[in-house]
Amino acid sequence: MPLIRPFRGLRPAVESAQRIIAPPYDVLTTKEARAVAADAPDNFLHVSKPEIDLPEDVSAYDPMVYAKGAENFQRLIHDGLLRQDALPCFYLYRLQRAAHVQTGIVVTVAVADYEANRIRKHELTRPDKEDDRVHHMEALNAQTGPVLLVYPDDRHAQHLIAKHSEAAPVYDALALDDVKHTLWVVDDAEVMAAASRTFAEMPAFYIADGHHRSAAAARVAARRDHQDEAANHFLAVLFPVSEIQILDYNRLIKDLNGLLPKVFVDQVARRFSVSEQDRPVRPAATGEFGMYVAGRWYHLRAADEWLQEDDPFMRLDISILSDYLIKPLLGIEDVRRDPRIESVGGVRGLGELQRRVDSGEMAVAFSIHPTPLSALIAVADAGEIMPPKSTWFEPKLADGLVSHVLGT
Repeated sequence: MPLIRPFRGLRPAVESAQRIIAPPYDVLTTKEARAVAADAPDNFLHVSKPEIDLPEDVSAYDPMVYAKGAENFQRLIHDGLLRQDALPCFYLYRLQRAAHVQTGIVVTVAVADYEANRIRKHELTRPDKEDDRVHHMEALNAQTGPVLLVYPDDRHAQHLIAKHSEAAPVYDALALDDVKHTLWVVDDAEVMAAASRTFAEMPAFYIADGHHRSAAAARVAARRDHQDEAANHFLAVLFPVSEIQILDYNRLIKDLNGLLPKVFVDQVARRFSVSEQDRPVRPAATGEFGMYVAGRWYHLRAADEWLQEDDPFMRLDISILSDYLIKPLLGIEDVRRDPRIESVGGVRGLGELQRRVDSGEMAVAFSIHPTPLSALIAVADAGEIMPPKSTWFEPKLADGLVSHVLGT
């Protein structure tokens, strides 16, 4: 069975792309989104985070929010700023920030393959976040945020993508975060058939980012009794593993569980190899951690036997940090929900960790080596679930570049 399907993408008019594309809905806070879109009435944040157009005391989950998003979406369509392709297509999509470049293909994938674990997950989802995406899709009758999928490197797929991204693109838009978003339309029937055959030979895809959108799409398909063929598929972008960039996803803890800093460091040293450093510690390999507490940086090294666990989940860096330090020494058993722990994407830098500890807001920070994609795939293949906030992918996909319209 084919793993990918072309679709009639809804995308900006060429002259409108620059002012429409927006960061993913879950990257910005509502306050940040209000600031970005304040003087940009056509920015897609008015569709993906429509609470910015309502009073501040309105909940982001209020039915008025979804109605406002649908209204804004229809206005962009009515004004000709968003237009739907007449025939099903694939779309090649390149993101570039500085020297990093990744090129993938925008497709739809089947809910049935997601439910059959041919599209593999590695995260738990929260019901409230799922509900939010279900309400958003139903209100718009569209999927506007693509799921980020990865596939093991395949020379045929990568050759096909490289060959057909040599022509002049349809869009070449620079986002506010200095990421260049480039899109090509692939509407040649033979090329699309070749792409479908190539990807159909792959045993599985892996969700890198977009677990809530995937789960919500499956729920929308079920709510429509699987009678809406468009809703039986969801919007995705596929990239090869070798081109994906994962940054560190670090941890901040509000207190030392009643321990004095020196006592805490001494207890850590009974479990890890610890050495004080005169500069911020960015771990160079798995099994290494940075720790900042009481104005000092330390380098931590895990025991070799922890890194040689048979279970791929147990040998993850974040699992080691949680199981041998955060839980036993800091008393945080539920790392998913405990309000004493916070995760910070590596895009903010180590300086952000140090700043928040120095301010007294937090007591200790841990810098973590980025989770390798091979580890994520091993966990997904084993049918296990990654710890929360394990991966931070950069650069981020753009919302509003290509949307998938559902049926009626």
